Amino acid sequence: MYNTAITELIQGYKSISIIGMDKNAGKTTVLNHLIQNAKRDNLPLGITSIGRDGEELDLVTSTKKPRIYVRKDTIIATAKDCIKNCDITKEVLQTTGIHTALGEVIILRALSDGYVDLGGPSVNRHMSRIVKELSHLGCNLVLVDGALSRKTFASPSITEATILSTGASLSKNIDMVVEKTKHSVNLLSADEVKDNRLIELCKSTLEEQRINIIYKDYTIKSLNNVTSLNSSKDIIENINDRVSYIYLKGILSDKLLKDFINTTNKYKNITFIAEDGTKLFLEKETLDIFKAKGGNIQVISPINLLCLTCNPKSPFGYEFNKHELLNKLQSSIELPVYDILQ
Repeated sequence: MYNTAITELIQGYKSISIIGMDKNAGKTTVLNHLIQNAKRDNLPLGITSIGRDGEELDLVTSTKKPRIYVRKDTIIATAKDCIKNCDITKEVLQTTGIHTALGEVIILRALSDGYVDLGGPSVNRHMSRIVKELSHLGCNLVLVDGALSRKTFASPSITEATILSTGASLSKNIDMVVEKTKHSVNLLSADEVKDNRLIELCKSTLEEQRINIIYKDYTIKSLNNVTSLNSSKDIIENINDRVSYIYLKGILSDKLLKDFINTTNKYKNITFIAEDGTKLFLEKETLDIFKAKGGNIQVISPINLLCLTCNPKSPFGYEFNKHELLNKLQSSIELPVYDILQ
């Protein structure tokens, strides 16, 4: 029997992303649970996916996976090539002009219950538009099926809240599963900038101004033609005692922090700022060393991480004791944690 506490947690939200730590972490099971409960509560529902999901076999691991089952009147945004794999009776509501490797994203209404194959956009602004289109079509709840490899779709600019799914497929070592999951939760839950003047200053920077050095008097210097992957030398050369913050649009990379750790100690009184926790692409060891040496990281927009779900079974022939996995996660992570089939 599914755990009903998850459906209680999501009440009041209009859009939710479900992201998996790894393939076969159980996010499709969570998605199906939320779909069925939305129907029970007579909640107009829209669904879409980051990339492809809903196929019978995982295209990477060739392991069998649960399919996505929708109820009549669900509104679905999926790629044209995926429609032939949907066994629902359907009505085309609109085309979007958004093209993927699987064809244009089409918005459909299910006229019967059945299985669907989802294939959605892989660009943030496209996904944001799809979520808004589904809301405009009357969906009181939009579910976005995602993956940690494309975790930027958990950004608060796209969905209001996020559920993270983890499980035995991450590692044969249960403690490693817990450690990796805890690190991802820490990144997604990074500390929020509290200075309203600083927030407005960061939001006012132009799209092409990827690296921004902010001084104590709130003046700003933008470094053009550099990214977080190749900017460490430029940033270090521009740091002095008047610098308080470094705001990076786009990702804050592991390489950048390593460059700072290995070449300078100038970052110790400076806060690195990212747009949100999905932009932090950092290894645990790098982050631990950076913080231990006085480094600080904050985000403009915090992610509303509602809960964690765990799957004790791996598709590769092993499984954990479900109570042990649940207890280890609950004792290590300050979030509600649910066994997806408790």
